[in-house]
Amino acid sequence: MKRENILSGSAWEEKMGYCRAVKIGNIIEVSGTVAIVDNNTVKADDAYAQTLNILERVSTVLQDLNASMDDVIRTRIFTTNIDCFEAVAKAHATFFKDIKPTTGFYEVSKLVAPEYLVEIEFTAVLA
Repeated sequence: MKRENILSGSAWEEKMGYCRAVKIGNIIEVSGTVAIVDNNTVKADDAYAQTLNILERVSTVLQDLNASMDDVIRTRIFTTNIDCFEAVAKAHATFFKDIKPTTGFYEVSKLVAPEYLVEIEFTAVLA
């Protein structure tokens, strides 16, 4: 089966040796993705905006692989504050209310930088 790597251009990809997403056959795995915090529309204290930003960006990654959010079968959500569950769930539902992938929601002590409240991994399977 052919392997297709999608790079985002992040300096971390080269430094760490990873890519944003990998597609092999009909399976797509998307690396843990954090928001682009810009202090304007996506703030370091806004879990809803961070989650929405992640989902919008991953939707574009999936499109680059001829897939869509409809193909997502699992999300794994990591947060540094479990109390932001409602905000994260609301944003998650904007994309997945009808699709309903399996998911997990986990509190972790830290993410890669203090401004990140949320990181999400995705698994998609093309029919």
